Amino acid sequence: MNFEQDLKDSVETLRKGGIILYPTDTVWGLGCDATNAAAVAKIYSIKKRDDSKALIVLAATERDIMQYTAAVDLSLFDYLETTERPTTVIYEHGIGFAENLTAEDGSIAIRLCKDEFCRSLIKRFGKPIVSTSANISGEPTPASFDAISTDIKNQVDYIVQYRQDDTTPQQPSSIIRWKDGKVEIIR
Repeated sequence: MNFEQDLKDSVETLRKGGIILYPTDTVWGLGCDATNAAAVAKIYSIKKRDDSKALIVLAATERDIMQYTAAVDLSLFDYLETTERPTTVIYEHGIGFAENLTAEDGSIAIRLCKDEFCRSLIKRFGKPIVSTSANISGEPTPASFDAISTDIKNQVDYIVQYRQDDTTPQQPSSIIRWKDGKVEIIR
């Protein structure tokens, strides 16, 4: 299976409201269309996670962020250029996402993804994609594909082949909130 075929099959699965298991710029993730409430509900079910705990969304470009959030402080993008670790930002107002994806206060956590596979996938799909670690809620985050439970693998609609053999340990992103030009570190 090659990179191109994985992209094609992933996009087809996402368009049908399916769930993918895919490599991200951090850990392996469960993904779906971030605008499809039924698909988001499937991810909560797979993770056995309360839907009051919001999920992270991946976007490919700054333009995506501005399309799906309100009143972005553009100095945030300058800050993100200086971060070495993948950084997820909590934005105060998500726009156009599935209603079960945003937090109760309307905020949404989005990470601009630099990973080649993820960026290509998001651009081809044409919408942001949910990204949450491929584990049951409360269990350790798998550091590589081999550490993902069979239970998780059996519940998704498509498993990306690309980078399955990469055993480099990965860690989740840092999470920040940007308020009045200042960083508040959440994780």
